[in-house]
Amino acid sequence: MEPVTTIDGRAYPFGQKNVDTDVIIPSHWLKTITREGLGRGAFESLRQDPDNLFDSAEFTGSPILIAGDNFGCGSSREHAAWALLDLGVRAVIAPSFSDIFSGNAFKNGILTVVLPQDAIDRLVEVARTDPIHIDLDSQTVTTPFQDRFVFEIDAFRKECLIGGLDEVGLTMARGDAISGFEDAVRAERPFLARGVELAA
Repeated sequence: MEPVTTIDGRAYPFGQKNVDTDVIIPSHWLKTITREGLGRGAFESLRQDPDNLFDSAEFTGSPILIAGDNFGCGSSREHAAWALLDLGVRAVIAPSFSDIFSGNAFKNGILTVVLPQDAIDRLVEVARTDPIHIDLDSQTVTTPFQDRFVFEIDAFRKECLIGGLDEVGLTMARGDAISGFEDAVRAERPFLARGVELAA
C-alpha cells in the first residue's frame, strides 16, 4: 500500500448524495479475479452520458473525489474501493460514508475525509476550476483561495495510511515481536512445538 501524506490536484466536483456501491462499480464487474481494469467500470451508468464528469479531459485522473452524504452505501463489495483506486482516486471527501465502504477504503489506502455540507459545497465550487490540497499530517483540506477545513480521523487509521501499512504490512512490521512470542511459547510449552514438528 502506498503511503498517504499529502494529496494534491484536481478533484471531481461530484457532490451527489446516497451514491451506492452499485453505482461506483456495477455487479457484473465483480466476476473479475484481478483488481486491475476496474476503473473502466467505475461509475459506468453515469458514464453513458458523453458529457459525464469522469471522462472529461479536465478531470480525468483526478486524485480526489468530492461527494455528497452517505457515499458508498449499499453492498459491502470491496470492488468499490478497488475501482476508485484504479480510476486514480486516493481520497474521497464527503459529509458521511457508509461504515463498510469507509473500512474498505482505508484497507486499500484511500483516505476518507468527513467535512460538513457547507465545506463540501465550497470545495465543489473550487474544484470546478482549481486544485485542492489535502494534508493528512495536519488533517486539513485547503484551496488556493485560503479556504482551510480541518477534519478528524482515527489515530490508528492515520498512522497506517501515513506508514503505507495494510493488514499484511502491520503484521510484517511486528515480525520481531511475533517471533519473540513464538520462541517464548516453545520454551515454556515444548510439547506444543513437538506437535508442530511432527506435522511438518
